[in-house]
Amino acid sequence: MDQTVSVGVVLGRPDTLTGPEAQVWDRLELVIDPELGRSIVDLGMVRKVAVDDSGRADIEVALTTPSCPLRAQIERDVTSSVMALGGVNAVELEIGAMSREENAELMSRVRRLAQDDAPSTTIPATTKVLGISSGKGGVGKSSVTVNLAVALARRGLSIGILDADIWGFSVPRLLGMSGPVEARDGKMVPIRRSCGEGSLSVLSMGFLAEEDTAIMWRGLLLSRALQQFIEDAHWGELDMLLIDLPPGTGDVQMSLARLLPRTELLVVTTPPLAAQQVAARAADMARKGHLRVAGVLENMAPFTCEHGETYPLFGAGGGERLAAKLGVPLLGSIPLDPTLVAGGDGGTPVAEGEGPLAEIFANLAAAVIAEVVPASQMAGCSARLLEALEEAADQLDP
Repeated sequence: MDQTVSVGVVLGRPDTLTGPEAQVWDRLELVIDPELGRSIVDLGMVRKVAVDDSGRADIEVALTTPSCPLRAQIERDVTSSVMALGGVNAVELEIGAMSREENAELMSRVRRLAQDDAPSTTIPATTKVLGISSGKGGVGKSSVTVNLAVALARRGLSIGILDADIWGFSVPRLLGMSGPVEARDGKMVPIRRSCGEGSLSVLSMGFLAEEDTAIMWRGLLLSRALQQFIEDAHWGELDMLLIDLPPGTGDVQMSLARLLPRTELLVVTTPPLAAQQVAARAADMARKGHLRVAGVLENMAPFTCEHGETYPLFGAGGGERLAAKLGVPLLGSIPLDPTLVAGGDGGTPVAEGEGPLAEIFANLAAAVIAEVVPASQMAGCSARLLEALEEAADQLDP
């Protein structure tokens, strides 16, 4: 029975199938893609299965790329698994390559499967989770995370900040917050503060250790710390959770892909070409972990002095180039400005005040809501805003 599919379509196992073909599909379900860790049937990589009267099985498998380094292993696994069937005397295996559309569907399928197997957490399923990532340190990622969170909260939203930069935590200082963290029913309670019409709920290693104490952790300890922040915390109802990731492509990033596979990434870069190249590696890591890259944020863009002159001290256009390379939107460009640093040092984020920088972060928050967060997910937030306005109006009535 020929199950050939048209180009551009990825299908799984047919719903109704009997006889030798069904037995071959059963055997193919035991073949695991070494890189994705899933059955090639579940991943929709099997395009064709047919068994003729002589016992020859014709199988077509589509790989993500024709130069897949694990092609030989997949070929061996398919052949040996199917040849184990008593009624199969030979295997004719054809290896094809997926189109761009097929690859996109495959990644969506992997993300859905990962979400089905994700561990349970106290983070509501309706909460939009955004990881703030960078290829290297020193690009102002934490400052961007904090000020974006503040700008979102000022719109009346309930925003969580998880400071996953275990070694280089800085979120508490940037927000002017301190511990200790309380526990309730064996779980940590994020420290909460009001912000405009909304609120921030924050967890950081900075609440559990002194600011000048070095955290000498690697590998499993880092992953376990992130796991506790995600699973062993009373996050409560959140509209969005921003995760300030450590720079680079290390253990924490890989653990996040496993613990919260619905996370989408915003990549922070600065204008220089070198920063774009390492930021692109962070995006590549995310996609290999089946996390969607949702947009680019450019920090330290050209600044304008009080006389109106603009100075591109670190170059210009880096955010646009990276966004074009990744095929995602540039959500905002934040100029180099000493008030951003001063606000962070003093624990008073500029997005919480007024002025040009506050307006830039307000626009960035609007762009995130418009381009990253689906309108349906913001329905609950809008409803709460309307309720708050109605309550305020009732209080003003005589």
